[in-house]
Amino acid sequence: MTPLYGARGWIAIAWAAVLIVLLPHFLSSYWVTLLGKIMCYAIVAIAMDLVWGYAGILSLGHGLFFALGGYAMGMYLMRQIGREGQYQADLPDFMVFLDWKELPWQWWNSDQFWWCAALVILVPGILAFVFGFFAFRSRVKGVYFSIITQALTFAAMLLFFRNATGFGGNNGFTDFKRILGFPITEPATRAALFTISGFALLGTLLLARWIVASKLGRVLTAIRDAETRVAFCGYNTVHYKIAVFTLSAVLCGIAGALYVPQVGIINPSEMSPANSIEIAIWVAVGGRGTLVGAALGAGLVSGAKSFFTQAFPEYWLYFLGLIFILVTLFLPRGILGELRGLLSKKSS
Repeated sequence: MTPLYGARGWIAIAWAAVLIVLLPHFLSSYWVTLLGKIMCYAIVAIAMDLVWGYAGILSLGHGLFFALGGYAMGMYLMRQIGREGQYQADLPDFMVFLDWKELPWQWWNSDQFWWCAALVILVPGILAFVFGFFAFRSRVKGVYFSIITQALTFAAMLLFFRNATGFGGNNGFTDFKRILGFPITEPATRAALFTISGFALLGTLLLARWIVASKLGRVLTAIRDAETRVAFCGYNTVHYKIAVFTLSAVLCGIAGALYVPQVGIINPSEMSPANSIEIAIWVAVGGRGTLVGAALGAGLVSGAKSFFTQAFPEYWLYFLGLIFILVTLFLPRGILGELRGLLSKKSS
């Protein structure tokens, strides 16, 4: 079995852990929120790299799994508002506005953190398992799989835009007050969420690295390169693809759950097909099949988005498209992939 990392890799991870603990105490609240959000995006990028970079499955529906995890956590945060909302009622404000008399069935036990934390994992995981079971058993692959995942995301977005679903319609969830009894806007709470997100990112990176360095990772890479040959060797490729697709969805759900209390809002726009395409761009920019490069791509593109949407909001989508075109033409292996190629040429 290939070692996870060499000495330099473990030293880098140790320094990263130290920075994750110390940084929020020296940064402004703006930077704490921004970097915390980017770390959540990096988790999604690594999850995407597992299925696309190593298994060759281009999913354009990962934004849905991210949003579902966010909604599961948002339900708990909405219940924690209590009577501090605008209408001072036991129900969330949007339900009072829509003249709901009681919580719908899907909000059962949503005032319990452990239950919503379980939903963060179960809802994206079960949806990905069921969807992957039928899609992979039907031998849907390539561009056709990408299209149906995007269609699934778009359908879910339209569903969540409806007020009748009980998830706040186009406004979604916002105006959170507390998490686990702690004021959500307090600097100490922000710092704790930042640190948890950072260690979740490191844990996701180590888990993904362990997978790709194991026999499972080698089988996934073989499926990406020659699935028919792998099947002839006696492997049930459907099981492997379902497993990695489900795990990737769960990681996205966890990232969404960490994202929502930091940004303070979740609405159906997070399920937009454009968001799922942007996730694929993160991985392409950083480098498919590199894990660290995927996280790097998420940071670079998200940082650029934060700048452009403030300075030149009308040009952001054009800039994003330009990034994708330039990377495809001049950096087909992504930033980290090209750097590795240059270093290997110099060493040889």
